[in-house]
Amino acid sequence: MKNFIVKIVILAVVLCSFSISQQRTYCNPMNLDYGYGAIPNFTDEGKHRATADPVIVLFKGKYFLFSTNQYGYWWSDDMKQWNFIPRVFLKPYHKVYDDLCAPAAVALGDTLLLIGSTYTKNFPLWMSTNPTKDEWNEAVDSFQVGAWDPAFFVDDDQRLYIYFGSSNDLPIWGQEIDRKTFQPIGEKRVLISLHSDEHGWERFGEHSDNTFLNPFIEGAWMNKQNGKYYLQYAAPGTEFSGYGDGVYTGDSPLGPFTYQSHNPFAYKPGGFIRGVGHGSTFQDKFGNWWHVGTVPISVKNNFERRLGYWPAGFDQDSVLFCNTAYGDYPYYYPDTKIENSQSLFTGWMLLNYNKPVTVSSTLGGYESNYAVDENIKTYWSAATGNKGEWFQSDLGAECSVNAIQINYADQNAEFMGKQSNIFHQYIVYGSLDGKKWNILIDKRANRKDIPHDYVELKNPVQARFLKIENVHMPTGKFALSGFRIFGKEKGNVPDSVKNFIVLRGESERRNAWLKWQQSDDAVGYTVYSGINPKKMYTNIMIYGSNEYYFRAMDKQKTYYFQIEAFNEKGIGPKSKIFTVE
Repeated sequence: MKNFIVKIVILAVVLCSFSISQQRTYCNPMNLDYGYGAIPNFTDEGKHRATADPVIVLFKGKYFLFSTNQYGYWWSDDMKQWNFIPRVFLKPYHKVYDDLCAPAAVALGDTLLLIGSTYTKNFPLWMSTNPTKDEWNEAVDSFQVGAWDPAFFVDDDQRLYIYFGSSNDLPIWGQEIDRKTFQPIGEKRVLISLHSDEHGWERFGEHSDNTFLNPFIEGAWMNKQNGKYYLQYAAPGTEFSGYGDGVYTGDSPLGPFTYQSHNPFAYKPGGFIRGVGHGSTFQDKFGNWWHVGTVPISVKNNFERRLGYWPAGFDQDSVLFCNTAYGDYPYYYPDTKIENSQSLFTGWMLLNYNKPVTVSSTLGGYESNYAVDENIKTYWSAATGNKGEWFQSDLGAECSVNAIQINYADQNAEFMGKQSNIFHQYIVYGSLDGKKWNILIDKRANRKDIPHDYVELKNPVQARFLKIENVHMPTGKFALSGFRIFGKEKGNVPDSVKNFIVLRGESERRNAWLKWQQSDDAVGYTVYSGINPKKMYTNIMIYGSNEYYFRAMDKQKTYYFQIEAFNEKGIGPKSKIFTVE
């Protein structure tokens, strides 16, 4: 009997891993066991996973990730595999809050400090010297800074500061904190505010044209590089595609601060996932810079959100930037210090955008093509969550498949709050003719919660048809917001885009209308922009259109634009630079 059990265990491991490599790559959004929304919904239609406002801290050689309302946190040795540590930080009399919202964490010597957002002054400040386990104590019982969206910063002289604020009519504040008593020193200072009349990206609304509310400034974060202080902030609202992070720079931790010429420095308004705001900028073990941020979905609730991370850095002129180009396609994990974050892009292209699909069943209007339309807000749902429901994608030609991402959608989910011991199980098949099938990924033995599972195959596989079959859902229907296939198709990349123009009117200089000739061989386009032709750090990924309304300009600045087309074969050459005064 004992030998039989051992054989079963070995078989289970083989079934889960025979086609899967040790992950060298990752693909946003992050595949974490997100909890279910803390904001109550009264029907199963509205229950959904949610988190936001991430902070990643490198502490004692490990990465610690804290985010909103997760009843705990994650840690990792390598940013690849994340381990969840359950923990309830709030006391019974804090039940008005669900759990830590928009937490702040900082490494202070051999201790990790943590606090959540609060407008009161009776929240504890927590501390741990061994946070890979649930070993926390109160540093102070009642932290005397009522700070919403807080962020800690330790300067080179070991003085401690806090930055905070979340409002559509109040600023971001800063204050020094005593290292020994953790009490505030002096009065809080006003540091920065929004100027949406000048900065186009700070305007409220999905299309930056909503005058019903003022935009929100929130999510402060501080870094120091080469003697300069970088005070970061999020705007204009967490539910919008243009949710990004801007930055001011200064020569002291409490200012004065000056708006960086390149802003927003973290911005991703196009592609499968959109938004990159309210995040933190950190260095990995090799000294590479990263920015982790919030990805809005905001379908079932404005606060339906996920997390993602992107390479970041400081250029030779000390300009802070974040590289979100093809930022929801596979990227390599660096294993050393890198000079150019663009070198991390694998070059594996999306192979099944709006390609033909067939399904086992469909629930109502949750049509099958929503799983291949490159929009995380839309999704296909099967009629049930039963074993045997399936989704099949036709790539249209034989392709070399390197990786697959399965993004589950929350249709008729029954859970609220953080869940344990839930899991997904599925099988992915590949075929050249749609008749003879081979198993590419077998997760029938999986016991993990993997809502955005990303699998890099051990070796590229030739296939035209890909099919995922449900084995087990943790809750609700078998529903997919993105069944995404990455690799290469043989053939030519698109030519340079023709007739690219950018029109900027005098009546609204924060906006521009971009237009170009549709390329017959293109799947989509990437537009690059910046205030320097050698620093075009802003980019937008566009599918299914040959125009775009760019709303992220500053009124008084000259801007430069380029465009490139891409398809399943790769990326075409960039166009000539177009200048708008």
